[in-house]
Amino acid sequence: MKGPRRNADLRKTADPKVRSRARGRMSQEDVRLWAEVTRNVMPLRGKVAPQAAGEPPVPDRRTDGLPSASRDGDSRPRGRARPSNAAPVGPPLATIERKLLQRLRRGRTAPGAVIDLHGLRQEEARQRLVAFLHDCQARRKQTAIVITGKGGPGSALAGERGVLRRTVPLWLAMPDLRALVIGFEEAGAGLGGSGALILRIRAGRSR
Repeated sequence: MKGPRRNADLRKTADPKVRSRARGRMSQEDVRLWAEVTRNVMPLRGKVAPQAAGEPPVPDRRTDGLPSASRDGDSRPRGRARPSNAAPVGPPLATIERKLLQRLRRGRTAPGAVIDLHGLRQEEARQRLVAFLHDCQARRKQTAIVITGKGGPGSALAGERGVLRRTVPLWLAMPDLRALVIGFEEAGAGLGGSGALILRIRAGRSR
């Protein structure tokens, strides 16, 4: 009767439930010995060999070293963030037509409008310039003269000496004023020379 009984014991040992209960009562040394015995045994699909307590887990080579985003399944490319509020860019400045510029400088063609900013402080000068340009565009003026002054020793405001001569061209190159002005050039000797500018006014939108 030992033969059938021995076979029955082997079948119980092969039963996964029996092995699971047995491992629950196994000591750490028993688990280590069992791991040595079954090291070269191919486990059944879905079954995992017991692991001795205190041993570090074996890393998964399929995901080891990969970025966390790839392991989480998020492999979307990270594009550059686009600015939400981009600064408006006006049309570029252009040169004034050569023939028109020559006629204005030689006095053969009168400018459409003239404004004198000489002697004004920067804040007031810019306010007047912006209002003047809007008015020229509304009245469909093609050309205008802006007098900045040369800023010589006889200027009334020594602290503002030559400032408008330098800053007015910078203002005209800004986006908000480029929408009103096509281009500008230094005026001729008869119109103020280096202390004045000839402006080509940009046509407004037709209504």
